Amino acid sequence: MIKAVFFDLDDTLLWDQKSVKEAFVATCKVAEERVGTDHEKLEEAVRDAARALYSSYETYPFTQMIGINPFEGLWGNFLDDQEDFKKMKEIVPTYRKEAWTTGLKTLGIDDAVFGAELAERFPQERRKLPFVYEETFETLDGLKETYQLLLLTNGSPDLQKTKLEITSELVPYFDKIVISGDFGRGKPDPTIFEHALSLMNMNKDEVIMVGDNLMTDILGANRAGIKTVWINRHDKEPNDVIPTYEIKHLEELFPILEDMKVK
Repeated sequence: MIKAVFFDLDDTLLWDQKSVKEAFVATCKVAEERVGTDHEKLEEAVRDAARALYSSYETYPFTQMIGINPFEGLWGNFLDDQEDFKKMKEIVPTYRKEAWTTGLKTLGIDDAVFGAELAERFPQERRKLPFVYEETFETLDGLKETYQLLLLTNGSPDLQKTKLEITSELVPYFDKIVISGDFGRGKPDPTIFEHALSLMNMNKDEVIMVGDNLMTDILGANRAGIKTVWINRHDKEPNDVIPTYEIKHLEELFPILEDMKVK
């Protein structure tokens, strides 16, 4: 009998990829107007530079374990108490400037001052552009009466709470919110799922996990023995990680849950 639904946050309920994309477009168009760089080429160059820089820092293994991607580093402040977050807080101002300055340089613009300006602009744009999938609230409304809901998200507590502050209408739906940076390990480590179960005072057969990422949400829940629903909105190719169910829209959860009541 399913009593609770665990949800991932980014690109499951919040359309984070779109928020990041739109923030890149808005920031890169400033450069296009100012110095004539093609905004799409600059975005690609900055993304490449950010990935390369991000993986070069001593904090990279920690960000991998907690689940913080390079583009979150371009706008998060990481005002968290944990030692590795303190290191990130020190690193990110330089990281942002270098990513944008390197991106510009790739396109023939050698201007560190302008790079720093764009690095400051991107976080502002990202905060202005929160996107929630259109079916998110309707789905949560439909579930809330029957099921307990838990949000299980990878990331820095400071940054994930910022995302929830700018989409504050999401928060009241959840009985508990678990953030990997608070717990100390991220999905797919099964211990964070076990921690979530203990918070809800439930066993693994009483919950189902819904997420977009096979390698974190689905793999981790599988390892913890929890049934899984992979939301595959963009027709991604499956891999060796097998979800219990696969859907394209959140509303498809309802018939799955109805069917599970019968079994």
